[in-house]
Amino acid sequence: MGGMALKKIVACLAGAILLPLCLSGCGGPPAPEAEENKVVIYCSHPLSFVTPLVEEFEQESGVKVEVVAEGTGALLQRLESEQEQPQADIFWGGSLSTVKPKAALFAEYRSAHEGQLQEGFRNVEGSITRFTDIPSVIMVNTDLIGDLQVEGYEDLLNPALRGKIAMADPAQSSSAYEHLINMLYAMGAGEPEQGWGYVEKLVQNLDGRLLASSAEVYLGVADGEFALGLTFEEGGARYALAGAPVKLVYMKEGVISKPDSICIVRQARHREKAEKFLDFITGKEAQTFIARRLHRRSVREDVAAPAGLLPKEEIRFLTDEEEVVSGCKKAWLDRFAAILSRGQEGLHF
Repeated sequence: MGGMALKKIVACLAGAILLPLCLSGCGGPPAPEAEENKVVIYCSHPLSFVTPLVEEFEQESGVKVEVVAEGTGALLQRLESEQEQPQADIFWGGSLSTVKPKAALFAEYRSAHEGQLQEGFRNVEGSITRFTDIPSVIMVNTDLIGDLQVEGYEDLLNPALRGKIAMADPAQSSSAYEHLINMLYAMGAGEPEQGWGYVEKLVQNLDGRLLASSAEVYLGVADGEFALGLTFEEGGARYALAGAPVKLVYMKEGVISKPDSICIVRQARHREKAEKFLDFITGKEAQTFIARRLHRRSVREDVAAPAGLLPKEEIRFLTDEEEVVSGCKKAWLDRFAAILSRGQEGLHF
């Protein structure tokens, strides 16, 4: 993949806004023989992230790729509605906590590189391949934050930050849902039910506002619309490492780092091409490029961590209970929505 570094990456970070896009084959209906030599991917990653990877796969394999890019929640809903006639071959994106409850949508497949993945990132379900390792972080605009100290979740309750905090809807954004999980465990001292008091106070400081997607959070902070935002590491790192006035805060109360996923859709129409893409994206060359150029931590054992990011040994990590998180997802999202609704009505907790 030496040539990948020379490829033109999407020039403007604003291009990361998730919009439905066909990266190839957009010149009209393809001929029947061309129709089979393609793979259709539903993807919730920023386009600036996926474009160089897709281009490299197309060049190496000769397979055409169509990407439909939208938020994780919307794409999972779409997959559910299309189960009888699946339109996608691959679902690429979404944290493990978000995707695991939807495992029935995906086909059994383990990549050719499964043996090279770190032990904690193995495809134990059979249908959910781990893609990258993503800590939750607070992204801070250093021009706007002034003298306010932000080291973790507790600092977000400062009244001076009311209305200045960006957070996406956890029902639609997997990174926002990961933050909800993280704060429940961190502020509940390992007992998520004890963390809801903190969530209620935070929602008050959000001033009743949630954003529609993960992209709106890091773009809002980078553009100076918000002083800080609850996002994922790579979402903020691309700006920090490019010299923008932002920094990443790894919450002092503890950080949960979860992998995101890539899965083959059950009854995929282009199954062989889907397997090729999944093997490509978990291979050493692709994962090395992702770590060196796209600021994501690899799930492979033989790929070094990205330069410029805080070493893992300097982060205080927490672990959640996957079965608890999976079983409680609907209840937690409903409870969060109820808290938000009360806050928007101006009620006091």
